[in-house]
Amino acid sequence: MQAIGLRPKVHVSADGSGVVGHAGARLLADLADATGLTAAYSAALRPLRPRGTGHDPGRIATDLAVMLADGGEAIADLAVLRDQGEVFGAVASTPTAWRLLADTDERALTAVRSARAQARENAWLQAAERGEDIPAVRAAGRMLPGLVLDLDATLVACHSEKDQAAPTYKGSFGFHPPLGFLANTGEGLSGRPRPGNAGANTASDHITVLDQALAHIPDAHRHGTDILVRTDSAGSAKAFLTHVRDVRKRGIRTFFSVGYAVTEPVRHAIRAIPDRLWHPALDQDGTLRDGASVAELTGMVDLTGYPAGTRIIVRRERPHPGAQLSLFDQDEGLRHQVFLTDTPYSGGGSPQFLEVRHRGHATVEDHIRCGKTTGFGRFPSRHFTINSAWLELSLAAIDLLAWMRVLLLDGELAAAEPKKLRYRLLHVAARLTRGGRRLRLRISQTWPWRHELTTAFHRLAALPRPAG
Repeated sequence: MQAIGLRPKVHVSADGSGVVGHAGARLLADLADATGLTAAYSAALRPLRPRGTGHDPGRIATDLAVMLADGGEAIADLAVLRDQGEVFGAVASTPTAWRLLADTDERALTAVRSARAQARENAWLQAAERGEDIPAVRAAGRMLPGLVLDLDATLVACHSEKDQAAPTYKGSFGFHPPLGFLANTGEGLSGRPRPGNAGANTASDHITVLDQALAHIPDAHRHGTDILVRTDSAGSAKAFLTHVRDVRKRGIRTFFSVGYAVTEPVRHAIRAIPDRLWHPALDQDGTLRDGASVAELTGMVDLTGYPAGTRIIVRRERPHPGAQLSLFDQDEGLRHQVFLTDTPYSGGGSPQFLEVRHRGHATVEDHIRCGKTTGFGRFPSRHFTINSAWLELSLAAIDLLAWMRVLLLDGELAAAEPKKLRYRLLHVAARLTRGGRRLRLRISQTWPWRHELTTAFHRLAALPRPAG
């Protein structure tokens, strides 16, 4: 056995020059410029800078989004960009950034949302120019047509008094924002802060988040493309599903797949289903799911008040260790989950396929978990206005990471979560050198992911820029 030697002895000092950290974050800053996000923010927030002096509010907003995408948690973390001016240019001070967020009222926030939607359209057009389609969501080993919107709410704990923070149903204290993610790319389309005691199944909040999410989908995809809306049982309110159906009147082909509570009529119907009507459930790769089966309850449960064509489907399976079971599940010895959908059987909607398609909604928990490390896991201020703007910029940070994966990365990194992207690409150190009237960012030739990062910068430089 070869002995492991000691690490080389090093002497540490803080007098280095020409060395920068988080050099990969420059990729995000340049991507914001390339997609037109910075310019769109500047136009949206121009009323906050009436005299045209000082820092551009749009640039401040972009820098905040880049900082959040890079893993920053507080406004003061802008120092990472600001203190490396040779790479990131002039970055606003912490008090200036605070003032921008405080001045972003509801009217300005609406303009900021529209600016982000404009940048998304540019990003999708750039993907099309490169021959890249928007990734398809897969279920049962096949690709789903169109787009998939996943809506869900999450709890964000607060450890001090903040405007509209309130006790939550889990006994904590904070906010309960509903969010909308595009399952195809992981983009954060919509979200709004709410008090912690806001109801999980409030139809009006689901409608607002859905409408904001639909407004963020570029026109070429919003019209003429199937859009599946998935939620858990909190989205099963009749008013919300009626709204999903009514959206079709605006030329948007929306369908729903939402969880449904196992009520007494549902339990009665489950017990009445003969064994011959239970069919093997599928896994996401299309193979049979061990110990699970699916049946359709349509016609056995009263769905009066729901949109015409609504179907109800149940899955039962052996519970995994630690699963939370109802008394009904304990009596039956199986775990039951029920959902509603308006996808017709004639459109390829067999119960087995629809069930595995709906089960894919669980990926929204991954998007939320990653989103909490990209800004909205911690609201920085006592003031609701600042926290609302912070949530919007957090969604912009999530978008920048998603666009980076689609437009600039390949292979494993094209599907990587923010934590991996930060460790491998964004937080890399580099040396700045000058020569031939150029400023060069030199990444270590021993860095394991140097080729992936330099390739991403080259692809970024080749992206077509928005007109104007």
